[in-house]
Amino acid sequence: MSISLTKAAADHLKGFFAKRGKGGGLRLGVKTTGCSGLSYVVEIFDETGPEDLVFENHDVKVAIDRKNLVFLDGTEIDYYKEGLGEGFRFKNPNEKASCGCGESFSV
Repeated sequence: MSISLTKAAADHLKGFFAKRGKGGGLRLGVKTTGCSGLSYVVEIFDETGPEDLVFENHDVKVAIDRKNLVFLDGTEIDYYKEGLGEGFRFKNPNEKASCGCGESFSV
């Protein structure tokens, strides 16, 4: 079981935490929404909770709630910057389908 960050994602987060002055890490979760059923939820955390699993890559922590592991196990988080667009991309081996707009997925 694992959640991983690419070096690009970790470098982006380290820069964000440096500007913010603090940051425990990135919290990844899912919520029910969209036409395919689930979408990713990304938040910054300062402290973890008792139900969190914490993974560390390139000196950056990623926390997920245990109940989300079934949807997220093996996911790699990348960060991209192309032209005017930038953001996180998720390579999730559990995804079976995604909607046309890319906002939601199903497992």
